[in-house]
Amino acid sequence: MSTFKTWFNNAKVGLNDQVKKFKNKDFMDAVVAGCAIVAAADGSIGNDEKEKMIGYISRSDELKVFNVNDVIARFNYFAGNFEFSPIVGKQEAIKIISKFSSKPDVGRVIIAVCCAIGAADGDFDKNEQAVVRDICVALNLNPGEFSL
Repeated sequence: MSTFKTWFNNAKVGLNDQVKKFKNKDFMDAVVAGCAIVAAADGSIGNDEKEKMIGYISRSDELKVFNVNDVIARFNYFAGNFEFSPIVGKQEAIKIISKFSSKPDVGRVIIAVCCAIGAADGDFDKNEQAVVRDICVALNLNPGEFSL
């Protein structure tokens, strides 16, 4: 875990500038879809996960570039897919994220934000790490690059 913490602390240094660089609707959708996947890692998206997501967005310098109402609306959309079916929810979210599979720089920023959401409560658990590895695969990135 210390290797992940080292990577994560280094990644956060330039994350704000990276998010600003890629700011657009498709990127926001991919970030929010990834956050929904991480929030659903334990099998459901409960109030705790929603509050963690909103809390992180509210405190995050990186995500302040996005309109919070837009982020909430898109998160609710993806969460609704997970409520319909966890399999469908994950497939739909991965489809959105996969749009950036040929853009590793963007993919790395998406992974960094997903890791930040997973670690926001101080416990980036094995289920959250596993789904972030799945996101890495969808983005054609090696999970080892992120110490996952």
